[in-house]
Amino acid sequence: MSYLKEISPKMPRYAMAYRGLVQPGTPLNLTFSVTNLCQSRCKTCGIWRIYRDDPAKRQEELTTDEIEKIFRTLGHVYVFNISGGEPFLRKDLGEIIRLACRHLTPGIIHIPTNAIAADRIVEQTEAILACLERICPQVRLTVKPSLDHIGQKHDEIRGVAGNFEKVMALFRRLKALQADHPHFHAELGTVVSRWNVRDIEEIAAFVTRLGTDSYRNEIAEQRSEMLNLDDPITPDPDEYEAAIQFFVGQIKRNMKQRVLFQRITHAFRLAYYGLAIRILRENRQVIPCYAGISNAHMTPYGDIWACCTLGYDKPMGNLRKHGYDFPALWNSPRAREVRRYIREGRCACPMANQAYSNILMHPPSLVRVMGGIVGAG
Repeated sequence: MSYLKEISPKMPRYAMAYRGLVQPGTPLNLTFSVTNLCQSRCKTCGIWRIYRDDPAKRQEELTTDEIEKIFRTLGHVYVFNISGGEPFLRKDLGEIIRLACRHLTPGIIHIPTNAIAADRIVEQTEAILACLERICPQVRLTVKPSLDHIGQKHDEIRGVAGNFEKVMALFRRLKALQADHPHFHAELGTVVSRWNVRDIEEIAAFVTRLGTDSYRNEIAEQRSEMLNLDDPITPDPDEYEAAIQFFVGQIKRNMKQRVLFQRITHAFRLAYYGLAIRILRENRQVIPCYAGISNAHMTPYGDIWACCTLGYDKPMGNLRKHGYDFPALWNSPRAREVRRYIREGRCACPMANQAYSNILMHPPSLVRVMGGIVGAG
């Protein structure tokens, strides 16, 4: 509901920007991949190969001084997604979040993790929480360990022996932090791929017993960012639909028992699942995509993308080359060219982060969401 309140005043401008009539203004959702360093060797992602093949590339990551210059030009961003690589391997992660709070004033900060460096993750999370409660106590922080299967099968997908036990240990420690930090949430998330799509019901039942605040899942995609465009990771549409029907049934059965906020969240998830299945089957944009308008992605090196699916293939530009001036790059001819490419429907993907913004900007989809909320009341 908060995101809807944030985006509502911007919706007319975003709609006109989609048609190329005006500049889009500031995105409400910014994803910042703070590093490409990662200890995982996932079957679904090849980001870890970047520094293996070119160790010197790590020295090109933005410094905190450069990050602050960029943040100063951005303005308010409601959702600040931190990504990687493994975000907690960045030693100055807490300082990056402090700068985001100062200049971007986010309402939500979300950090995924592979859970491998558990002590480091807990230590940094505690420091981040202390900072948030001191300078911006209204911000909601979520840390989401990735759980792609149970036991050894998780380790096989993630490519690291013992990773499953580390996920479990970290999740327990993160849950323990919630007693003293009411705006902190510990989640779990699963990437649904060809290696686990037939076991989703088993994985979801296991997660439910753990008592997580929320359980997110998204489909494994071939993304430029992940260097996996030639890897057959995406599940078959029929198998994905069968897996998702478990979540759909679970949501519908429990909808009336949920408080309003949870009903809203689940109604959007139902809409997303339907879209994801259609996009997989039809290989087209089922509804208009507002990537590069409502959402933006920044790489560790200052590149700005409309989304991580297009990524390296369709960059909007590099902020170092634009004097760290986000609006200058965001409103550049190259950025308009990328938006036109998206508007022409020349790409299609079921990326969850973008899909929720697209649903909000698509009246028929939004009406269906509202109908689901009211019908469950």
